[in-house]
Amino acid sequence: MKTEVKKLEGGKVEINIEVSGEIVKNKFDEVFKKIGQEAKVPGFRPGHVPQDMLEKKFLGHANEQVLKELVPELYDQAVKNESISVIDMPNITDVKLERESLVFKATVEVMPEINVKKYKGIKIEYKKSAVSADDIKRYLDSLKESHKVDAVDDNFARSLGYPSLAELESTIEKQLFLQKQNEQRQKIETGLIDSVLKDLDFKIPETLVSRQLEDLLRQTKIDFAMKGIPREKIEKEEDNLRKNLEPEARRQVQVYLVLAEIAKKENIANDDHMPHHVIELLFKEADWKVLEG
Repeated sequence: MKTEVKKLEGGKVEINIEVSGEIVKNKFDEVFKKIGQEAKVPGFRPGHVPQDMLEKKFLGHANEQVLKELVPELYDQAVKNESISVIDMPNITDVKLERESLVFKATVEVMPEINVKKYKGIKIEYKKSAVSADDIKRYLDSLKESHKVDAVDDNFARSLGYPSLAELESTIEKQLFLQKQNEQRQKIETGLIDSVLKDLDFKIPETLVSRQLEDLLRQTKIDFAMKGIPREKIEKEEDNLRKNLEPEARRQVQVYLVLAEIAKKENIANDDHMPHHVIELLFKEADWKVLEG
């Protein structure tokens, strides 16, 4: 098999595939043998129709079957041999089939080439998470408003299932601390990813953006339905939702592709846990500085 790969605009490649000899000949023989076993021709029992009659009567069907079986097989082999990371189904054109040769072109969108260099030693400045007395007071005030209680005291705490006000305040402090830590981690994670993306310039595959956008749109519509928003209203707003979600879908694809490239460099398995493992690597390899105050 001969293959020639040409880069096209728009993140696509054209693969020219040519094969001749026994591969095509044997496939025709295999197809005609199967046709002969099943063909119903007046005057002949199935399996006893002369070969020349089979070829004359069923050549069109045989050609279709040979293409149906050989083209996907040869395309997959070419993609594997050329180490092409395809995204979508190929567009097959310029097919020429003869008894001992097959030529065709496959145009397909491929993963972009991403040259990630700096992803270790990223400088991160942060303050240690802390919960102040004012934070706890604000939280207690919001609880008071929602429960319409006059005084924030032990009785108030017991009404919420805590033995004392001190226990309630201690629980609130722990919850607020975890919340601040999570918020800070999200902020740092975003900063790390932004630092990696900053100097990268590559075309984001539109096919992947479209897929991610549909996933986000579907989940958003489910969330709205769970909130009791009527289906008719959700459907009416679909175009606006799609427009508003498109930038997020594009960023998510961009981030995923870059994380996948880092995973490849670090020999991290590209499975469902890959993004988490790569982000943990970025945290581990960052240059941390704790700010005072």
